[in-house]
Amino acid sequence: MPELPDIQLYLDALDSRVVGQRLESVRLKSPFVLRSVDPPISAIEGLTVRALRRIGKRIVLGFADAGRGEDLFLVVHLMIAGRFQWKEDAGRSPGKILLAEFQFAHGRLLMTEAASRKRASIHVVRGEPALCAFDRGGLEVLGSSFDDFRAALTRENHTLKRALTDPRILSGIGNAYSDEILHRAKQSPFRQTRRLDSEELHVLHAAVKGVLDAWIVLLRDQAKGAWPKKVTAFRSEMAVHGKYGEPCPVCGDPVQRILYAENEANYCATCQTGGKLLADRVLSKLLKDDWPKTLDELEERRDRLRKG
Repeated sequence: MPELPDIQLYLDALDSRVVGQRLESVRLKSPFVLRSVDPPISAIEGLTVRALRRIGKRIVLGFADAGRGEDLFLVVHLMIAGRFQWKEDAGRSPGKILLAEFQFAHGRLLMTEAASRKRASIHVVRGEPALCAFDRGGLEVLGSSFDDFRAALTRENHTLKRALTDPRILSGIGNAYSDEILHRAKQSPFRQTRRLDSEELHVLHAAVKGVLDAWIVLLRDQAKGAWPKKVTAFRSEMAVHGKYGEPCPVCGDPVQRILYAENEANYCATCQTGGKLLADRVLSKLLKDDWPKTLDELEERRDRLRKG
């Protein structure tokens, strides 16, 4: 799922291509992607894009409706497999994965979703109060003070992995960047938020800002003003996310993984949990007391399996 750095990259690309431009027409390839009725999506046709913004992991295009004296907003949530493409010619559209096409004078903004289960969504709403309904209330961390961060994180007691990815607590962070943040902060994904002392919270706050800022800079540098074509949760430059079994870039020990629900957490046991292996909910239930507690026990278990 595109997260804050990826969304910012899309906003950068959209800013130079659609802000100040008239939206000539909208074509919905999949009617199910549109989740609102009033106003109709045709209401934004012929209007000029005045502004862009991000609400959590949603991208918002703002239009001024002079006839009604109110702003209209196109709210897009790409979810897991949704992506944007930009085409400056009238060439072929991307076939079955195309959800919607927004035609401008000098190009087409295409919304796609490469998944069998369609989750991406489009809403059209009128006025700021209606737009505010999409705000889950999470703290915008990049501009936050330490006191605001501490208050948001410790308001309730959750695991750090859940707290970082809960849009009601922090805004724009998902599975991938939470792994990277926790690795930089040297914290276990299962650590409870209210168990962190002031120094650990300061380190975590700095890690959140540092990871997100660094990735925004890196992605902008890689894009070099071109349309972002590789928006993915798995990047070779990441330290632990998607790196199960590969060496941790800090200590060299293999990255570990916990599977739960539809997600996973990637971590380094040596750097983040004092060498302790976190119990995978599926395998630990299966293995019970045989679940290895440390990396050494895991290696011993693997050696015995290799020897048969």
